[in-house]
Order: sequence, then C-alpha cells, then structure tokens
Amino acid sequence: MKKFLLPAFTALTALTMGTYASAIAQSPIAYTVSFPNAIHHEAEISVQFKQLTAAPLRVRMSRSSPGRYATHEFGKNIYHVKAFNAAGKPLVLNQLEGDVWEIPKHEAEVQIKYTLFGNWVDGTYAAIDQSHAHLNMPATLMWAYGMDQKPITVQFNDLKKQGWRVITQLKPMGNDVFYAANLQYLMDSPAELTLDKHVSWEVVNPDGKKQEISLSTHSDDDQAVVNKFADMVKRVVLEEQAIFGELPAFDYGKYVFLHDVHPSTAGDGMEHRNSTVIVQPAKAIEGNERRLLGTFSHEFFHSWNVERIRPKTLEPFNFAHANMSNELWFAEGFTQYYGALTLTRAGLNSVDDMLSSATGLINSVLNTPGAANFSAVESSRYAVFADANVAVDATNKANIFNSYYSYGGAVALALDLQLRSEFNLTLDNYMRQVWLAHGKTERAYTIPDLQNVLAKFTGKPEFAAGFFTKYVYGLQKADYAGLLDKAGLVLKRERAGKAWAGRLGALSSRSSEGVSRSTAAEGLMISSSTLMGTPVYKAGLDAGDMITVADGKNVKDMTTFNEVIAAHQPGDEVKIQYANRTGKHETVIVLEEDPGLTLVTYEKAGKTPSAAQLSLRNDWLSSKIK
Repeated sequence: MKKFLLPAFTALTALTMGTYASAIAQSPIAYTVSFPNAIHHEAEISVQFKQLTAAPLRVRMSRSSPGRYATHEFGKNIYHVKAFNAAGKPLVLNQLEGDVWEIPKHEAEVQIKYTLFGNWVDGTYAAIDQSHAHLNMPATLMWAYGMDQKPITVQFNDLKKQGWRVITQLKPMGNDVFYAANLQYLMDSPAELTLDKHVSWEVVNPDGKKQEISLSTHSDDDQAVVNKFADMVKRVVLEEQAIFGELPAFDYGKYVFLHDVHPSTAGDGMEHRNSTVIVQPAKAIEGNERRLLGTFSHEFFHSWNVERIRPKTLEPFNFAHANMSNELWFAEGFTQYYGALTLTRAGLNSVDDMLSSATGLINSVLNTPGAANFSAVESSRYAVFADANVAVDATNKANIFNSYYSYGGAVALALDLQLRSEFNLTLDNYMRQVWLAHGKTERAYTIPDLQNVLAKFTGKPEFAAGFFTKYVYGLQKADYAGLLDKAGLVLKRERAGKAWAGRLGALSSRSSEGVSRSTAAEGLMISSSTLMGTPVYKAGLDAGDMITVADGKNVKDMTTFNEVIAAHQPGDEVKIQYANRTGKHETVIVLEEDPGLTLVTYEKAGKTPSAAQLSLRNDWLSSKIK
C-alpha cells in the first residue's frame, strides 16, 4: 500500500556506516521526541529542517495513515506549535488550516516545536503513558511539503528515565537515534517504546537466506507465556511462507510484531512493510491464545499481499486525504480468507473453525443487501467512508455496503474451490503467481493485472474473464453449495423452518434484529435502518419507529419482540402497532424462513463422502509445511 523509491531504498539496506554518514551529509530532517509529561499523555516534539531555500516553509500533520483508507484528523492532537531560527529566535508561523502551518520568511535552518497528546492505543493513533509510548508516525510527526525524499532521523529521549526501549522497523543508528530513507518509509514505521517481553527466531528461505522474526509483547504475562505464544506464531509464519514459497526480503533482514495486550486498548491490527502493530483488548495472552492468533495470521499475510503485492490505486500513499482503492476485495478480502485457513492448516484451529469462517463469508454475500446491490469493486471504494471513519449523522451503510473483508474472502473461497475442482490447481498456486509477477518485483497491480495472471495460470482466458466479470465487477454469486459439495460439505439453512422478521446490520441467525436493542418506556425504538428485502423492511418499519404492540402483546424490549416472532411459523402474519413523529400506525409483518446458512461436513449431515471429496477437503485444509 505504500510507495517506496526502490532503487534508493534497496541500496540503503546494504549501506555501511560510512555510506550512512554520506546520506547524513545531505542534512536529514531531524526529529526529537521527548516525554517529560508522559503521565498526562503528552510528548514534546521538535523537528529541524536545514539547507532550506528562501521559499515559504509549509508543514502539516497527516490526515490518513498507511493501511487506513478513511481520513483521521491527527492535527487535532497537537498544540503549542512554535517555530525558531538557528539562533533560537521565534519566527512568524501562520496556521492556514486546522492541520497546516506556514513560515513565510526564514533562513536556511528552521526548528518547529509542538506538544502531542496521545491516549488511544490502536493501529492508527498515538498513546503515551508511564507504561509506554505507542507511536504511529502519521499521528505523531509533522512533515514538510516538497521534502518527501529527504533522509530522516528520529531521536527518542527519556528512555532510561521511563525504563523503555524502542521497538520499530526503523534502522537503529545508535544513541537512541533511528533512520528512515524518506517520508513514506517514516510514516510506515510505527514505534513502541516500552519494557517489552521479546522472543526472536530465524526462518530460512529456500535460497538458504535466514531472516529474523521477532515478537515484542507489552502485556502483563510472564516471559514463559510469551515464549509459548511465540511458538504458535512461528507455526503461522511457516504456513504462510509455504503458500508463497518464500518470505519476502525484509529490509535489514528483520520483521517484528509490535504486540500490545491490555483491556484498556482499542484493539486493531495494522500491517507495515517490515512490522505490524497488533493491539488486543484482553486481560492477558494467557487463556486467550487461540482468540488472539487470528490477527497475527491476517497481518503477517499482508507482508506479501498489500505490502509488496500492492494496488496501483494506492501508489503513492497520500497522507493528506483519504486513499481510495478498487482492489481491497483482494488486498484485504483474500488476506481475510487466508487468515482463517492458515490457522486450521497450522493445527491451531479446528476444521469446524474454518467452516464457521467460511459460513460467515458466504452469508455476507448471499444474505446482505450490500452484496446484492453493489459489487466487490464498489465495496472496496466505500472504504473511504467505512474504514474507522466517524460520522455523527446516520448513514444507510447497512443497505449499501458489504465489507470488502468478507466480500473478498467469499470471492477467494469460490476461486479456491473452483481451481481445485475444475483445474486441479489451488488458490495457493495463484497467490504464488501473483507474488512472482507483482510482489517480488514490487510492480503495483491493477484488477486487469490480477485477471491476466489468472488467465495465464489456468491457461483459460475465458475462465478468468468470466470469473472477474461475474464475481468482481458484477453482482453474480458463485454456486457455493455446489462447490462445497465437491469437498464433502453441506451448505444448508441454519434455522430451517424457523420464523424470521429481519435483521439490522450484521448478519445474525439467532434473533430478529430488525429493531434496536435500546428500550423506552413506551416501546422498542428502531434506531438504525432496517435491511432491504427483509420482512420488517417490507412492512414499512424503519429508523425512528417505536414498536409498541406485536401480535397483541405490549413490546417493551427485544426479548419480548423475539418471543412473539419465535411463536410463529414462516408465512404467518404478525400485526404491529408502532408510533413515530407522524403519529400512531399499524402494519403487518409477513414472516419468512430465516435465510441464514451454516456449513457442515457430510459426516455430520449423516452422509458418506467419497474418496475424491475427502481428498479435496484434506488437501485444502491440511498443512503445507514440508
């Protein structure tokens, strides 16, 4: 997702200290980050620019962050912004926008100082307290227009005072100073400053080259627990290496998981070129290992798919506004599919766990209005509004958007099963071909590029064209029941014969969620849009309506409403009394059979799979480590 000047950066990875000194002679942009008031979530930051021309110097805070597609107003958390010349004399500093400043007149050297407030631990923002400084660089460091390619140093102060060490993919240069070749690499390099529990191990590529993988954990677990968890992460790393045939060539030969576990965190996973931030709101790792591993499986897969197999729509990444992409169904969705599949192959999750994940993917495309009315490409584009974007006004998101994670995951599932059953090939093979064509070469791709790889790989251009036309650009959905049957799996209604009134938002087959969970003395308020095509939608009920009576019973909460629905059969009519700003009304909900699907093996369905079905299933779900 991030733009790197490869010739310059590749050369940098092999630089000696002498060549580094030559780069430093270019007068790098120099940041200093200090923590005199960590207890109150503040950092003091200065940035020094040298060898400036006489043109006005314009600086800003970012509005977007690598791996995020919507805007995030990082400028709101900096204040006391001041500028000085080399002698420490204050300069005129004009604020042009909420996050943009300009120094109209200056000499060759300028220093800008400001205070950063950070108290949100996730993969995007910054957080500072006495236990750590969790720094995502777009949320932390101001940058200057026109200086994208200048080398950069960052010095972290107060480490001994706080009892911290620095964990980051930035190149350490000694004396708590770290180096980035350019702005893109800096912004893509989060740092965790803390007293961590650390585990490192080596992984060997087929060419014999060894690379170091590290798990850096900030949690309340003891080292033995972290060691045991690292053993599980090792299995994930090896399974994903087997898919692509090799690890990427990590810069400086190292990759690190920046892992933060505490109930107070926001939770997140955010991929970067040679690291990933994984924030998990749990009390501890111990006792939650299997639940926590899913993020590791997903994020490490991004080392190939997104970080090096990169969509051209995100090249270069723009830090000043939202970054829209057509390809998130592949970048995030295929990664979502492999996240679950890898855990089952590694023996860390069961076959049933994988089938449950597949069920969720299938339900998302077969039983949501978003997938019925909008393509995988359109779903990807909506990320600029959906990816942790905040809106105070109501949206109709539930009816127009199906997450590109699940949408793309369902496309991946369909392609994998089609390749296996029709071509005796696999999605693993396809991903490896995409890696060789666009990842290892770091040649950004378009959707036609992905189609071309599939056409060459299968030797069937007409198959590739049809698949992309129907399932990527179009609204058609694969025959999942037929494809899964070839693996000895049965796709069926989870609550066959059970009455259903409709759903609101996320798919749930356990209750009627056409109304909100909020209650009021007068009845049950619908707070969000009802879903197109559901019984409650057809009955004319929507946000702002308050259900007071259902089937002659007073409705005070969701439990009462669900009980009324559960007492009926599909096809029954339930009379509803409701009120809104136009007065009191009546309507009728015509109940339907719950469309929610579930996936079970032939064996659990009382059927006997054939040898061919078992062979396909076992090859699909079994370990690929040789």
